[in-house]
Amino acid sequence: MSFSVSGKTAIITGGANGIGLAIGRHFADKGANVMLADMDEGRLVKELGKTGEDSNIRYYAGDLREKLTLANLLSATIDAFDQVDILVNASRQVVVSDPLNPDDDAVEMLLQQNLITSLRLSQLVAKRMIKQSEGQTEGNAGAIVNLSSIAARRTHPDLMAYSVSSAALDQMTRSLAVALAPHRIRVNALAFGSVMSASLKDTLKDNRAYRADIEEHTPLGRIASPSELAEAVQYLACDSAGFMTGQIMTVDGGRTLLDPVAAPAH
Repeated sequence: MSFSVSGKTAIITGGANGIGLAIGRHFADKGANVMLADMDEGRLVKELGKTGEDSNIRYYAGDLREKLTLANLLSATIDAFDQVDILVNASRQVVVSDPLNPDDDAVEMLLQQNLITSLRLSQLVAKRMIKQSEGQTEGNAGAIVNLSSIAARRTHPDLMAYSVSSAALDQMTRSLAVALAPHRIRVNALAFGSVMSASLKDTLKDNRAYRADIEEHTPLGRIASPSELAEAVQYLACDSAGFMTGQIMTVDGGRTLLDPVAAPAH
């Protein structure tokens, strides 16, 4: 078995900044063909510049909550690279919610953004993986990796919507793993603690006390870099994890080993 993703084609959502961008660049550096997807076209252009036909990294801009956008993303990937072997659902949103306000629609919004979008794209990509593996009986036909959060297992009043959507994503991962196993498609998730994403970076900019609180409640005493997640995602996507499916792998610096009184997972 090999940890290599060279020659494979990966669709990575949330690719305009932070964690998604780090995963995309990491995969491209390791020789994979990468299609980064995000609704922020300006940011994609700024980060990636012009990508020619000879480039192994491309981008697609659009609102992934729209079914037509998902279909066009898959078509653009096939047009560019002929196949798709890996899907990384890294697009996610974190918002503060009020658990006592019946007019707060944060739960519905994050279920749409963090769960339904990933589910629909996974279904589309899985169908393509099944089609392109027809006639094959050995090896993996594809790998799907969902980016989740330790918020699925911990609670904080301000992050109820994010916790609910993360828990739903974990269960979706398990359900799809069972459904797609007969087709030799693996589905796993990476649940992470505090990682220096674009949103967390903005949050910490003027809040040193919050950063200190996170570090105090993380046994390893620091916030992870996006590149550390990228390497974990590579493992879940590569052939060396060929017998691993339906698992929620945790990368949190030991945060979930402590009593749930720490700063909220982000």
